[in-house]
Amino acid sequence: MKNMAPLIEIKDLHASVDGKEIIKGLSLTINAGEVHALMGPNGAGKSTLSAVVAGREGYEVTGGQVLLNGKDIADMEADERAVAGIFLAFQYPVEIPGVGTTTFLKAAINARRRARGEGEIEPMEFLKLLRAKQKELDIPDEMIKRPVNMGYSGGEKKRAETLQMSMLEPAFCILDETDSGLDIDALKVVSDGVNAMRSPDRGFLVITHYQRLLNYIVPDYVHVFAGGRIVKSGGKELALELEEKGYAEFTEQAA
Repeated sequence: MKNMAPLIEIKDLHASVDGKEIIKGLSLTINAGEVHALMGPNGAGKSTLSAVVAGREGYEVTGGQVLLNGKDIADMEADERAVAGIFLAFQYPVEIPGVGTTTFLKAAINARRRARGEGEIEPMEFLKLLRAKQKELDIPDEMIKRPVNMGYSGGEKKRAETLQMSMLEPAFCILDETDSGLDIDALKVVSDGVNAMRSPDRGFLVITHYQRLLNYIVPDYVHVFAGGRIVKSGGKELALELEEKGYAEFTEQAA
């Protein structure tokens, strides 16, 4: 059951990188409870969109708005957006030497709790939560004893990131080509983790090149992104059409 409240509203967004306009008037509303897929060719600006919404440095918003639960997030730093409930799963998760995975997860959870005026999580409560999520995502102890993403395979990095997302329970999750480089087994583990998080109070933006991921994470809506804007929207059948025909007609349309 979706609650149909606008969770994320992107209004006529324009954004540039190094002075070059990449996003050219993009509008998109994602309601709580919905999963939207954004598909498009390389260089269309899909990852730029995810970075802009998450607040990464180096991206300049030159017009438009991004609202989270009705609040303009333009002046919020990346960490403030994360605390407010925005989670970005990277295409290439970064390694953080010297920071243990459990330490990182506990610090992230406590940052969210402090922002909500709550006390820090009790050690036993944290351990119980971690063990439950590890079991769900088939993540062995050996993995979480390492520093964040250090020595992980590509699939392990994506599973570890799904663990982070599951532990933090964000309101809005952006998956930026999270299927990149995954074999079928890893893809299924990550997809199962995402599907377990679908709820009436949470929204997802799934960014991908390929329809394959959408066999596992079935979207409510699919959007074609080309030339810095959305050029077509539809249901999940649109992803099948793209798989069959490619993006040529849309890149020509956007040119």
